[in-house]
Amino acid sequence: MKDNRYELFPVVSRNGDFLGTISREHAHDGCKILHPVVHLHVFNSHGELYLQKRPTWKDIQPGKWDTAVGGHVNLGEDIVSSLRREAMEELGITEFTPVAMGCYIFESKKEKELVYVNRCIYDGPVKPSEKELSGGRFWSQTEILENIGKNVFTPNFEQEYLSEILPCLSTNIQ
Repeated sequence: MKDNRYELFPVVSRNGDFLGTISREHAHDGCKILHPVVHLHVFNSHGELYLQKRPTWKDIQPGKWDTAVGGHVNLGEDIVSSLRREAMEELGITEFTPVAMGCYIFESKKEKELVYVNRCIYDGPVKPSEKELSGGRFWSQTEILENIGKNVFTPNFEQEYLSEILPCLSTNIQ
């Protein structure tokens, strides 16, 4: 399986204003054209954080553990609709209340994304997509911290966890 390299994404300004379109292939070829993505950090009521395992066929960070839900915003789609679509596609989750945590720009060697970060508490069934993921599980804060910097997680997840999620944990995420 492979991502559709011809899929079109919106191009946005730093403020999220629509500027045009770009193909997945071009967005990931090192051009660094800013495009929006959504992330959902799924916590259970015990404070554990669900992470997805990226399949080895992905064009970005194959085989690494990553944010529970993450995906590109489709053309014409708003952030909440994109978040709900991605949560359903990747984890089979439909009944959750997202809490927006803000957005930031993430830049790697291959791309530049405007990341909209969200979180939720969810204790229902999680059914990782066999088509889109290589599984997933809940991780304790200790397990995550012990594996940071060991090439287990995507760099984006590590950065986001340390700068956005960890500070919230000390002030009660719920």
